[in-house]
Order: sequence, then structure tokens, then C-alpha cells
Amino acid sequence: MHRLLVANRGEIACRIIRAAHAVGIPAVAVHSEADADLPHVAMADQAICLGPAPARQSYLDVDRLLAAAAETGCTMVHPGYGFLSENAGFARACAAAGLIFVGPVADHIELMGDKQNARDAAIAAGVPVLPGTGRLGEDEGEILAAGGRIGYPLLVKAVAGGGGHGMQRVETEAKLLATVARTRDFAARVFGDGGLYLERCLTRARHVEVQVFGFGAQGAVHLFERDCSLQRRHQKVIEEAPAPGLSAKVRAAMTEAAVSLARSINYSGAGTIEYLYDPETEGFYFLEMNTRIQVEHPVTEEITGVDLVAAQLRLAMAPETPPMLTQDDIRSTGAAMEARVYAENPDKRFLPSPGRIEGLHLPEMPGVRYEAGYVAGNEVTVHYDPLMLKIIAKGSDREEARTRLIAALGAMTIAGLTTNVNFLVSLLERADVVACDFDTGTIERPAAA
Repeated sequence: MHRLLVANRGEIACRIIRAAHAVGIPAVAVHSEADADLPHVAMADQAICLGPAPARQSYLDVDRLLAAAAETGCTMVHPGYGFLSENAGFARACAAAGLIFVGPVADHIELMGDKQNARDAAIAAGVPVLPGTGRLGEDEGEILAAGGRIGYPLLVKAVAGGGGHGMQRVETEAKLLATVARTRDFAARVFGDGGLYLERCLTRARHVEVQVFGFGAQGAVHLFERDCSLQRRHQKVIEEAPAPGLSAKVRAAMTEAAVSLARSINYSGAGTIEYLYDPETEGFYFLEMNTRIQVEHPVTEEITGVDLVAAQLRLAMAPETPPMLTQDDIRSTGAAMEARVYAENPDKRFLPSPGRIEGLHLPEMPGVRYEAGYVAGNEVTVHYDPLMLKIIAKGSDREEARTRLIAALGAMTIAGLTTNVNFLVSLLERADVVACDFDTGTIERPAAA
């Protein structure tokens, strides 16, 4: 009998526990001292306190997580997203302890965690990439020459970065060397790797990603695409599936390229191939691969009917069996949109707004799904990401999904702290969002009068 340790917290921990119970696996929750009363702790069959609130003393403490697994007789570990989910060392430590890591092999986490190596793998698999460089050397003349070949504006990117961290835009050659030096220092301090590369910058691009699921040497499938262009500070706020406005030709090319990359490395499990998409030229370019379940995975589940987390667990338990999904099994129906509800203040540059949740009401509505990590009485603390919950709305088409999402946001109530709910509603009602005329910079630009 398998037993699953859920090495995470909040809404994703609740989601994983639900999937574990659906496939008949007992689940063990872990929590810090600050999270003892969160719903994922109550939902689990057993719970273990890892330590004090700071993540490095709890959710990022590999030794304590492995000890918790041993104490509770767990055979599997699901890392969720964030924390240790893309840490190859943790995946290797789980394997060394005789635990099944619910995710890809450590070598694939490591490969795709290095943005330059990931770019090289994409090129080898025939996936389009933006003009750029390999890992930069120290010679200033060579750096300036490379910038000239790429053209401006360009991006200086840390090979170990991600989520917008370790990335700087450069408008002119005069600012390139100073930006390289500053970004190199930041990357060395934050990621432990000062490696950088240069890449052309698309000024009005959309962020479109393809959900893949691999079966190792037995191949891979895609579960269509999502649009995640509505972002603030490079962090996604609204996601939707399918991506609006894509031609059938572009959609086919994007999904085929994603599957090609997954197959080329014998990838196993859930993964996401992220692209920058230029609506004017219909060109798309590899951005990165995330080797984990994504925050926005519910919109894909809603249009395909596939439980991605349950699929992760089933594959981990029986990796040698024939693939549970074939491409012909997977169909896309309707549309879905997701809004991330944060304890943050949009009027103060989206700064976190921690506090006690005095009231929380999520009304049942047609086509609406909630993924919540808190209930009334819980505290949103300063120690972790302030994501409180996600609202997912399904409709027969994008407009029905959008209007249902707005209705759900308007009907819910959260008391006791500041949230981004009103901001989300206004964003979904913007004319450019309604018309699908948006890109990754939309939130930073004022709405048209």
C-alpha cells in the first residue's frame, strides 16, 4: 500500500490530498508551526509539524521532510509547486531514501532548471527560439558584439532564473555592460550561479504555454495550451484555456513542438512548455520548461476532463505500464478561466497584505470551481506567498467563462484583510481583455478610456 507525503501547504496541498484520496492513497500533510490550523492539515490522514514558520526551517528543510516521510511510513512524495518542486537535489534525496518522487527524474529537473541548457535542448528538438547567445563570457567586447547581433531591446537573463527573477531589459548598447554586471552579481547571490545569456526582447508578446504529460521512453502527449499573459511583475494573475485567437495552424505547431521536446528527453510526468507568442507574425518561441504541476493546471483539467494530479500519482505508482493517455483520448471542450486571489494591495504596487481572515464565503455557482488554501479564522502570514485561493470558471465559450468568473468574484466575500478581488474584476472587464487584445504588458498600461 502506498502512502503519500505532501511536501507543500495551502491550496496545492489540499488539491494533492484530494487527488490522493481519489486514487485510494492515504495522504500525510506537513506544516509549519504557523500553519497548524490550515485546511490541508485537517484534510490529511495524518499530519507532521516540520518546525518554525520560516520556510528554510520547515518546508525547505529536506532532512526534516525525509524524516517525516520515514516517521509516517510514506512511500511517495509529491512536492506540489514552489518550494522544493524543481529542486533536483530533493528529487535525488527522495530516491536515495527509497521514496518515489512524484515528478520527473532529477536529471530532467536539472536540465530544464538551467535556462541555457533548456534552450539548447529546445533547439535540438526543433523548437523555435528567439535569437540569443550561449552562456556569456567575461570579455566586454564579445558581450557588446553579441548584443549588436541580437539587436535592441534585448534581455539579460540568468541561466538559473525563472518567474521574471534574474531578468533585465536593456534598451540601448550604452546600458548593456552595466546591466550584465548587475544581473551577474544578483544571480550569483540569489541562485548561486552567475551565468547569464542574452536574448531578443519581444515588445508586445503573449505568454502561451502547452501542458504536456510524458511517459518516459513510451512517448508523450499534450493537453492543449493556456494563455497566461495577464501578469503583474512577471507573476500570472488570470489564466485561460484554450488560448484565444490562435489559428489552428499555430496551435498545432505549438503543441507538436512541445511534445517533440518532451519526447526528445524521454520526459516523464506533468510538465509545461512555455512560449512567447507574437500575434503580429504568429511566431512562437521557447521560453522555458516547468518540470512540475502548474498553479494554473485547473483550466486545462476543465477543458480536457483529465485530472492531472491523479495522473501524476498513477504514473508514479506504475511507471512501466502502458501510457494511461493517448493523444486521441484527449479532447478540448469549451473554455475555462482562472483568477488568483491574493492577500495584496493593488493600490500599493501589489504589496502583500497579510492578516487574519475574519470571514470567507465561496458560494456554489454553475460552472465555478474553487481551489482554496484557507478558511475563515486562518491567518495569511508574512512567511509565504499570499495566494489565498483560485477561482476557475468553465463555460461553453470564452465569454461565458469570463462572465461566470466575474460573477463568482463579485459574489464571494472575504473579510479582515485587503485582497485583489476588485482589481481582478476590473481587469476582466477591460475592453482589451474582452477583445483578446492583450499581452504580458497589459496590466502595466492604463486601460483605454
